[in-house]
Amino acid sequence: MNPTLRQMRAFVALAKTGNFTAAAAAMHVTQSALSGLIKELEQTLGARVVDRSTRRIVLTDIGRELYPLFSQMIDDLDGALAYVADHTQLRKGVVRIAAPQLMCCTLVPEAVAAYRAGHPDIDVRVADSAVEQVIARVLSGESDFGIGPEREPAPQLETRELFEMPFSLVFPRGHALESQEQVTWQDLARYPFISLQGQFTERLQADMGAMLRDVSLKPANEVTFMTTALAMVSAGLGITVCLPYAEPLVQLYKLHMRPLEAPRLTRRFFVYTRAGRSLSPAAQSFIDFLFPYVDAKRSEARAQQA
Repeated sequence: MNPTLRQMRAFVALAKTGNFTAAAAAMHVTQSALSGLIKELEQTLGARVVDRSTRRIVLTDIGRELYPLFSQMIDDLDGALAYVADHTQLRKGVVRIAAPQLMCCTLVPEAVAAYRAGHPDIDVRVADSAVEQVIARVLSGESDFGIGPEREPAPQLETRELFEMPFSLVFPRGHALESQEQVTWQDLARYPFISLQGQFTERLQADMGAMLRDVSLKPANEVTFMTTALAMVSAGLGITVCLPYAEPLVQLYKLHMRPLEAPRLTRRFFVYTRAGRSLSPAAQSFIDFLFPYVDAKRSEARAQQA
């Protein structure tokens, strides 16, 4: 005994309107087709659900019992299908992003604003995190995906490279380095260097150790956030290094940024998602938007430099 959805819809339409003509119009079918659906329902149930007369229909006792049940089932199903449609067609949805604090001061808000211009009904929530907490938020499910620097591979994660950028040196206006044609890693040793704590400095030292045996990176200050480092540089307390995506903040602090040469060291940033977990339509659409957006921004920056 398995009534079909069309049979239930036909019965509910008939019970609501009270006659076959109006019910058929509501179902967008012919009156004979509607009558056939009601007969099929009654055959499936083995009981009559309506008593017919020339002018109107009357629900049987069984029909009166089934009407509110079928009506609620159809409403619940239609509500669920509307929910799915809203999300798949990006009329609703939530995107939860984890990214390092510096990126949340520069690249991420610009990307979110550009995305929201085309998808105003999508709620985008950004968690500005310490670098080492980005992946943790993704794995815990607190964030749909994370954006962060390269880390050791993990089976629980899927990664996709977003960009690779070279390190740049940041120093105050009027600094002695401003007059040099190029700045190198050797220049760091001549001035107080302000670095980030943790893996940032460790990985940088490892890269430099492999290429520059005569340069030792000994920070005068180690801070938690790059915004603090930039503020200290602005105050004349030293120099620092960061990646070009931070340029809007560098300009806000009225500092100079120059590519570091000899050698050219880079960092790769990735989009991290949980392996084996499907993203919501909204989260997937944001990621699909993010990659060409970042490429376009980098092309724009190269054109301005040229």
